[in-house]
Amino acid sequence: MNTPSSLRSYAASLLCAFMLLFVAASCSDKGKVEGANMLYGTSSKVWKTAKETAASGDKVKQTDAQEQETLHLFSNNTYSMTGAAGAVQGKYAFDQTAKTMTMTPDAGGTSNTFNVETLTDDKLTLVSSSGAKLVLETE
Repeated sequence: MNTPSSLRSYAASLLCAFMLLFVAASCSDKGKVEGANMLYGTSSKVWKTAKETAASGDKVKQTDAQEQETLHLFSNNTYSMTGAAGAVQGKYAFDQTAKTMTMTPDAGGTSNTFNVETLTDDKLTLVSSSGAKLVLETE
């Protein structure tokens, strides 16, 4: 028969385990997609690559030139990508419900649609249709 102290100890253990799971779940931002204003702040925001993985899940080593590339998103749904090769401007559309972002360059060419895995004030994770993943952080 369980004694009251052993029941209290068991209940306290369960409560601690629950709290640890809750804190761990709260700390992970994967799957968290906040509002569109997280993309551009008050009027614009600069994003830089923090990490890139191939479709296989293997980490892609960034070159020095790639580490200098930036993605500047503006509140009027335009963007500018800059790097060693120059700059590309275009328009983007963000669908919070579908968790997608489509980027279309002004100079023509094909638009690219990405799944938005994470969008917070300081982190943006884009996943291509092939499964390659790009993690961006604010500058």
